[in-house]
Amino acid sequence: MSLADQIFINMCKDILENGTSTEGEKVRPKWEDGSYAYTIKKFGVVNRYDLSKEFPALTLRKLAFKSCIDELLWIWQKKSNNIKDLNSHIWDSWADENGSIGKAYGYQMGVKHKYKEGYMDQVDRVIYELKNNPFSRRIITNMYVHQDLHEMNLYPCAYSMTFNVTNKPGSDKLVLNAILNQRSNDILTANNWNVCQYAVLVHMLAQVCGYEVGELVHVIADAHIYDRHIPIVKELITRPTYDAPEFYMNPDVKDFYDFKVEDFELRNYKYGPKVDIPVAV
Repeated sequence: MSLADQIFINMCKDILENGTSTEGEKVRPKWEDGSYAYTIKKFGVVNRYDLSKEFPALTLRKLAFKSCIDELLWIWQKKSNNIKDLNSHIWDSWADENGSIGKAYGYQMGVKHKYKEGYMDQVDRVIYELKNNPFSRRIITNMYVHQDLHEMNLYPCAYSMTFNVTNKPGSDKLVLNAILNQRSNDILTANNWNVCQYAVLVHMLAQVCGYEVGELVHVIADAHIYDRHIPIVKELITRPTYDAPEFYMNPDVKDFYDFKVEDFELRNYKYGPKVDIPVAV
């Protein structure tokens, strides 16, 4: 069993056994038939993934790895808020007639801010700090910008990254760690998707800045399983598991903006059968 499988199974069991229900409360999401989508939820879930030991892809079911990477690059590299720049259709429900999702996600990563060193967007600021001030405790990104919330078609769920560099005992190499803060996480649909996306991001930044990868800590304020997902989750966590796949990233890429979807692979990836998941919007 991979560590990611073990963490996921334990988290799901904890939510199902010890979570609280939102049934009957005022909730925003609805199912396609118009009925309200209630959840079982846990507050303040924290999961730790040591990226130096394995890549955290679930083997219980297949991760759509290429689509996962495509969305990551859409937000962090292209800094786009238009679904025309994205190959998958996962954002279609939140796009307007022009394809825009408003001032959300990639838009916020592309806004330039004034620093002592000049104007930079958040991605370039992270890279600058990692290369020039690796032990800074201020290497943070934030997409939850209150002044722009009214122009976002969806408030950001995974909204903040905090990067922290540590020394590796017995080595001259530095280690890049990160905390992903998420206000809300649909455990069945998006949990492993988000974990793997930001695991890849840590790998990317580590490579272009000359570090090794360390820990990714995932902090979830509202970790929930939707009511119609409960039987799917119960079946999923009883499945056989396999060893974690091998993560490959093109070692020749040294510029963050040169990465392409084809530069990433999951090798020797074994996984369980596909799961059909209704999505609440």
